[in-house]
Amino acid sequence: MSIDPITRRSALQGLAAAGTLATTGRAFAQAKYPSRKISVIIPTGQGGGAERLARPFAQQWTKLLGQPFDFEFQPGAAGQVGYTLFVQKRERDGHNMLFGNMGPEMIMYALQKPAYKFPDDYTYFCGTDVDDSCVFVRTQSPFKKIEDVVEAAKKRPLNTATSRIPHPASIGILALGRETGSKFNLIPFQGGNPTNNAVLQGETDIGVLPITGVVRLPEQFRVLGVFNSTNIFAAETNNAPTINSVFGTKIPDLASTRSWGIHTEFANKNPEAFAMLEKTAAQVMNDPEFKGAAEKGGESPKSFKFFDRKYCTAYANSMIQLAEEFRPVLTAKK
Repeated sequence: MSIDPITRRSALQGLAAAGTLATTGRAFAQAKYPSRKISVIIPTGQGGGAERLARPFAQQWTKLLGQPFDFEFQPGAAGQVGYTLFVQKRERDGHNMLFGNMGPEMIMYALQKPAYKFPDDYTYFCGTDVDDSCVFVRTQSPFKKIEDVVEAAKKRPLNTATSRIPHPASIGILALGRETGSKFNLIPFQGGNPTNNAVLQGETDIGVLPITGVVRLPEQFRVLGVFNSTNIFAAETNNAPTINSVFGTKIPDLASTRSWGIHTEFANKNPEAFAMLEKTAAQVMNDPEFKGAAEKGGESPKSFKFFDRKYCTAYANSMIQLAEEFRPVLTAKK
């Protein structure tokens, strides 16, 4: 059967139009990302520093993305539970994100060797803060100086509260013990608030945590030393010294940095959508409304600092190296 030229031409035009519509449809679909709410896994308990940053951040991000956020808190195994759930059970469609604390969670990754890979399975792309590690006590503690702590720990192991064993603050106190011949018994309390409570109630002799969660409670706690080259909270901590300046040690700077993360597969397959996420996340970090809300929730503006994907990846890899260096003191194995 022959085909009339006009009919044939019309058919070809129709196919071309259909192709244009398909292309436009794909572009429209991309332009509409995100098309529904974004679900966020936080691999720690509710009520900590991660939540105090993530919620006001998401509130401003919603204005730019046009979609709300909801949060799921999944503590356990020093963060491994939340990461495993994110990597293995959540769709890699850009509508699932992670808000993690890169310092302790990359140390956990190096020590526990979970069934997922960084950066193959997930990537960090928006660091939000720098939170130096510190040694602290309740205000009624007999320890007035970090020297008092070390002298006591030379006589008996001091029970030391920490949010989790794989943590920069845990590395700090164990490294201090190694350098000074003192002994510290780490007790993990699964989060900053439980750790604070343990110290406050006298369940432990001392505590080690990121400093911002401690200085927000000056009536309850006293910071004795900081694992960093400088103490940016000197005014809030009665000029608490750096650990290295007191003991002449060379313990590396031990800071935590929280960051937004996403499945690497989505970032690689959807570069335009991912670039939009990076751009809008950076905008939120410069938004005074976000900073004001986070500060009202208890976060210090001194700790806010934006880090892009490149820096976050470098930081995460440095935490892996740090964990390997201090594996003996963290695992009590040689």
